[in-house]
Formats: sequence, structure tokens, C-alpha cells
Amino acid sequence: MSNDIVIQHGTIYDGTGAPGVAADIGIANGKIREIGVGLTGSQIVDANGYAVTPGFIDIHTHYDAQVFWDPALRPSSYHGVTTVVAGNCGFTIAPTRSDQRAAIVHTLENVEDMDPATLFAGVVWDFETFPEYLEAVHARGTTLNFTAYIGHSALRLFVMGAAAYERVANDVEIAQMCALVREAIGMGAAGFSTSFSYAHRGVDGKPVPSRYADRKEVHALFRATGDAGKGVILITPGEQCTYADVYEWQPRVGRPFTYPLFAAPGGKHLEAVRLHDQGNAAGANVWPQVTPRPLTMQFTMADAYNLNTGKVFGALLQGDREARIAAYGDPEWRRLAAEDLELSPMKPRWSTFEVSESNTFPALVGRRVSELARERGCHPLDVLCEIALTEDLETRFRAYIANDDLDAVELLLNTEHVILGLSDAGAHVDQLCDAPLPTDLLGKWVRERQALRLEQAVRKLTGEPADMFGFVGRGYLREGYWADICVFDPATVGTGPLKRVCDFPADGERLTAEEPTGMQHIFVNGTAIRLNGMQLDGQNIRPGMQPETV
Repeated sequence: MSNDIVIQHGTIYDGTGAPGVAADIGIANGKIREIGVGLTGSQIVDANGYAVTPGFIDIHTHYDAQVFWDPALRPSSYHGVTTVVAGNCGFTIAPTRSDQRAAIVHTLENVEDMDPATLFAGVVWDFETFPEYLEAVHARGTTLNFTAYIGHSALRLFVMGAAAYERVANDVEIAQMCALVREAIGMGAAGFSTSFSYAHRGVDGKPVPSRYADRKEVHALFRATGDAGKGVILITPGEQCTYADVYEWQPRVGRPFTYPLFAAPGGKHLEAVRLHDQGNAAGANVWPQVTPRPLTMQFTMADAYNLNTGKVFGALLQGDREARIAAYGDPEWRRLAAEDLELSPMKPRWSTFEVSESNTFPALVGRRVSELARERGCHPLDVLCEIALTEDLETRFRAYIANDDLDAVELLLNTEHVILGLSDAGAHVDQLCDAPLPTDLLGKWVRERQALRLEQAVRKLTGEPADMFGFVGRGYLREGYWADICVFDPATVGTGPLKRVCDFPADGERLTAEEPTGMQHIFVNGTAIRLNGMQLDGQNIRPGMQPETV
């Protein structure tokens, strides 16, 4: 058998963390047939001067819904990503019954800033169980390899109905949920995900269903994942499972645990780092997820997502647009809301808020809201409300939430036994776009800041996540492995520009980055989705598979 494709003259970084070596890669029948020098084949792809690596794995996405109308999973497919894991934080669209779709949609609206009109128009609801959901996705085809966690909030709604938003589960309901977890993982789910974060509010501003669980339920679902014998547990810690609990419970469950870890203002993340160092030394298989990207969000006061952690703002979620306009125009409501936000576990850093987009006040774009408040002799929240009301709530503001201290981020990136994640691709699409995480890491943190060596960064993007999930035949450049391959120029690779487009169902808009620099060729299971710096038609090229796990 001969090679269908040969990638010639590149420097191979194989995903193990070893330095690059000059070699060719021969591809046949979707897999790497051989690695060597002087290989020949039917099609030659030039990689002279470029790095040749395994395709990147994005372990923290929310493409659960977008996959139905955008099989290319833009913009991740432009940035070297060849495998994605959806269903993070417990927010999935399966399992779901027909009468629960609205609850699922409005949970995603409030938690992940997804447009409900887009979800209702774009998702083809021809599934109920989680295995049926995976089958529906793969029957339609995807450009990238796609898998997903089974999510706790959707699972509770499926078993408990409306009571999922009201109470703890009883023994019968817990047993039903555990059986569904084992079934889902057995049929290909990436694991089980949940959230207990105070920030996660769903329908009418109520805590999301997973936050109503008690520790008995949580323990049982974790054990069910362990019983499945494969899969990862993703958790956003909170009262039901703290950071310390993660390290205590993981050895009992026997499956890898992972949780989000940002560089928090004032070094608040350092206690979690200390716990992690202790747990890692004791042998706990726990992988905090870190990201090189600052956590920023663009928002309008029509949906002030990052202020919803306050009780006063949370109550306003139950009202409509007119109720919000009335509240923002009421000085007494603004005073109460501002005081309440000072008591929030996620107190806003007003000094990081700025005007991002304004048609009426272009001179204010880029100005910090705290500066404007000092000039006007009022609170920063008053500034947000007054400007927003003048523009019918269309003004866009930006807030830096976390991960904006570069030295702290570099420390996290180099902490032992952490894993790259948190792109949140597919969520908050009109507020942020962190899908370019891989090209940001390679351009800013490897080339510019030299915080990591190239071979280290490649391992973090490929081999490490493949090992954590137990993906078979992926994450490394080895003979017999699937030909998920990325070819880029280390001297020029970067995220490219960010732009706002309106191309989702029901005229939904999004921020996207689809012009990366230095990204030359991308292959998924041996099929090119990008050649010579040009993306191919991802809507019609669908070589993606459901990754096999062990």
C-alpha cells in the first residue's frame, strides 16, 4: 500500500514533549502509515520551515447546539483544532424530553449567553436520550472529531422534570440518573460534567438544576462515572463539592477530575494551587484547567451576564426588557444593586470595565467606566445604566473578569499537572471569542513571551488531553494513529483579527476569529480541511468522528 498524502520536509513535534525532528509523514486510509525521510505518495504537501504537530484538542467547549447548524464548528476549525469536547459545566441539550426543551434553551440563555431564537431555529430536536443525541450529531457529520459530556443539569431535568429546579433528588431519582450516566459513557460520552458555581443561574434567574443537588446525589453520580470504567469528571466547584473535596474524592472514584482555574484578582487562586500541589504530590489524578487567554466579556445591559451574580441583578432576570429599562432608570434600584454587588462572591472590578462599542458616544469607546464615574461624580453602575439607556441598551461594554495578570497566568501555565482548556467555544458568542486559544498560546506565550518551549506547548495542546480522556489513536504523531495533523509557521502563528458577524440561525450574531496567521495545513482523519493557508468548505467536508476512549 502506498501513501495517499505525504507531508514533506517539516519539523515534527510528536505530542510527547520531545524536541522537534526533521521527517516526513505518510498518510493512507485516514491514518499515519509511516514516518521517515524521503517518503513518496500521491499528493505532496510542503511543510518546509513549518512545525508539524498532532491536531489540537479543545477540551472545554459548548458546541452542543452549534454542531447542528455549523458542522465546521467555527472558528475552532481555523486554529488547528481537530477534536472538541462539548457538554461542559453540566449544560448539555441531552438528555431532554420534548416538553423540557424550553427549559434547556432558557438555561443556556442565562448561563452560556446563547440566543434562544438561534437555538430553537437551529437545533433539530430529533433525539431524547444522550446516546440518541450523539447518534444525531454523527449521522449528520462534523468537520472535527466531536464528543461531549453528559451534563448534570439536563440529566436532572430529564429524570425529575420541573422539580429539578426546586429540590434534592430522592433515592429512586438518583438511581435513574446513575443508570443514565453509565449508559451515556458506555455509548461514547466523554464523561460527566456538573457545576455548583454561585454564578450559574438558569430559568428566571434561579440556580441551575445541578445546584439543587445534595452531596449524596453528587457522590452517587461520581461513583456511577467510576463504575463506567472510562470518562472524565468535569466540575465547577461550589458548596456541594469544594476544591478540597475534589482531591479527596478522586482516588475513591478512580476517574480523572478536572475543574476551571483562572488567575483570580488578588491572588485568590493561590489557595487552589496550594491544594493542587498537595493533592498531586499525594497521587490524586486531578487536572485543573488553565488558559492563556484573559477572561473578558463584551455585554450589553439588555443581558448583563457578568453582573447577574448579584441578588438584585439576579432577580431582574425574571423580568422582561421593559422591566430592565425601568430598573436602570431608577436611582434607588441602581443604589441597591451597586451595594448588593459589593457583597457578591464575584464582586465586579469596576476599574476593568470599559466602553467597547457605541454609536452615539464614539469618543467614549475605550474609556474606563470608573474614570467616567469619577468625572461625573457617580457610581460606575450609574454610568453603565445612563449610557445604555441613551442607546436603548445597545451599547456594548467590556469587563475583565480574571486571568489578566500575565505573570500569574504564566505561573499557572507552568504549574505541574494542569491542562489547557476553558476556551468556552460555542458559548457567550456575542460577548467573547476564546476559540483561538491554541494560536494565542503558540504566538504570544511561546514565541513572544517564551513562557513555554514549543514542544511543551504542543504537548499541552495534544498528548496531555488525549491521555486524560483516554482517546485511542489520537494526540500523538505515531504510525497507526489517526492522521489528525496541524502544520503551522512558528514564526508567524497568531490569532488574527476579531470581528462581529451575523450568520447564525434567526439572524444570531457572534464574535469570531477566522483569519489566523501562520496556520498552513490542517488534516482531520487524513482529510484536509485547510491547505496552503486557506480553509476548505467545512460545511461539506465532514471527516470528523466520535473519538474512541479507554
